Amino acid sequence: MPTLVAYISGHGFGHASRTVEVLAALAARAPALRLVVRSQAAPWLVAHTAPRSVTVQQVAVDTGAVQFDSLTLDIRDTVRQADRFMAAFADRLAVEVQALRSHDATLVVADIPALGVAAARAAGVPAVMLGNFTWDWIYAAYPGGSALAAAIGEIYAKADLALRLPLSGGFDTCPHIIDLPFIARRSRRDAVEVRQAFALPTDERLVLVSFGGFGVHGLDLDALGRLDGYRVIVTGRNPTPPATGLAGGVIHLDEMEMYARGYRYEDLVRAVDVVATKPGYGIISECVAHGTAMLYTSRGHFREYDLMVEEMPSLLRCRFISQDDLFAGRWNEALAALMQQPPAPRRSGTNGAHHAAVAIQTEVDTYSARGSKSSAD
Repeated sequence: MPTLVAYISGHGFGHASRTVEVLAALAARAPALRLVVRSQAAPWLVAHTAPRSVTVQQVAVDTGAVQFDSLTLDIRDTVRQADRFMAAFADRLAVEVQALRSHDATLVVADIPALGVAAARAAGVPAVMLGNFTWDWIYAAYPGGSALAAAIGEIYAKADLALRLPLSGGFDTCPHIIDLPFIARRSRRDAVEVRQAFALPTDERLVLVSFGGFGVHGLDLDALGRLDGYRVIVTGRNPTPPATGLAGGVIHLDEMEMYARGYRYEDLVRAVDVVATKPGYGIISECVAHGTAMLYTSRGHFREYDLMVEEMPSLLRCRFISQDDLFAGRWNEALAALMQQPPAPRRSGTNGAHHAAVAIQTEVDTYSARGSKSSAD
């Protein structure tokens, strides 16, 4: 039975959420394909969103970026942790090669750990990269990161194929690249249905606070509860009371309850008028998919930030708010200006999961056919 092993960066939610969409598309197209995930990505996220046939194995596959929260990045420790990971790379590689052989892997998809690419090549199976940026591109921008970037770039150069998503940076060492539309989680529910399911107002504008896996702390919820003409939704996983319902004008929603009732985060993105966030691939793609406006703030010295901010106005209605105004709850002026903006001038496809699945299945079929021919010979 052909087996695909996906290596997913544990940094944030974006890598996992889009790779899961690709795995779901593959499961629908090729039910006989075994799917294995090796990652430190939040296990609850994968468990609630991936097809049931996916086997998830918790393992460190990279270090990503070190963050105190969604808006604060520790550059020095980011480089230090990545250097430590690469110093033990040979031992980690031996473990992963053994894992691939134990699974009788047919192909590896990496979003976008270099370890996955290296393990695939050492095990003699194709390696497909998937992402909108590469870690060598990120690290090259940080003091002390040039040698680290060069080492990772050399590994990426050995990939058989790179599936490059919009808002991209890096990929300079990749010899074979296919550009894809956005991979986006898309709601299958009606916005009014979602609002009614969670007793959300159907006659008011809603703003969803969304800061990914690292979260954000210190928002003035009292001020947000007094916004003129808007209700603010704050989500959490098993939050302290009030778990759900209305509290001082701010709506607190238990994310675990949402998943338990069969709803998904993208259903909320579709149901609201605005998402308040920091720019990241996952939330941008979901806002594009659902036509939801974005109120965004700066996110520290993360190289993809400038690239995303430059591209976003052509893809969706968006407006910047300073971190001072964000935390103080001074959102009225920015929200009013945002809602007056016309629709984005450019329509972007969000069916990248389908295109990625087709490309990956082609690689699987090619490798399997080559293996069968070799056996016959």
